[in-house]
Amino acid sequence: MDSRYMMTLVVMMMMMWACHVSSIRFDLEGAGNKCFSEDLNVKGLVLANYHVVSENPAKISAKVTSPYGSSLHTQDHVTKGEFAFTATEAGDYTACFWISDATKGTKVTVDLDWKTGIDAKDWDSIAKREKIDGVELELRKLEEAVNDIHGNMLYLRDREEKMRAVNEVTNWRMAWFSITSLFICLAVAGLQIWYLKSFFERKKLL
Repeated sequence: MDSRYMMTLVVMMMMMWACHVSSIRFDLEGAGNKCFSEDLNVKGLVLANYHVVSENPAKISAKVTSPYGSSLHTQDHVTKGEFAFTATEAGDYTACFWISDATKGTKVTVDLDWKTGIDAKDWDSIAKREKIDGVELELRKLEEAVNDIHGNMLYLRDREEKMRAVNEVTNWRMAWFSITSLFICLAVAGLQIWYLKSFFERKKLL
């Protein structure tokens, strides 16, 4: 296989891994809401916009929260909006949508475009500001992709270490719980035998 083809394939795979673009169309009905979440590493970049596409649009509300419940974006009674943020803590970032002043039978369709990673960056502005284009710009994107992949690998390794530590602690506690339960059962059995023996001796059956 041609080496240039291999290099192109590797670059495309890395770019796809490092960025994520999600376009979602969903329906909101009545007083219900719909939420979407994304697991992000620290310094993960998110750019999203949403708009109502129904023929008879109703106003909607939106709220974006961090893994620990901090509000990152809030809008009420709108037909469109956008938000962008950089993750300051690792975990699930959640965006929820619902119909403002909903009544029974109210229904609305919403489009949500959610971008993360290098695709969330404004590369046109970066290219103009740093006066780069063509191959240099693609190399810059590739560098960002590699950095994102490296960061994600470190994040996954850190999560794996935390999960392994939790599993070890859980296993240790379960082992002690089992040993303690066994001793309690033996103690109860011994007390029952002693009580029965004493009872029969008092009744002069032994």
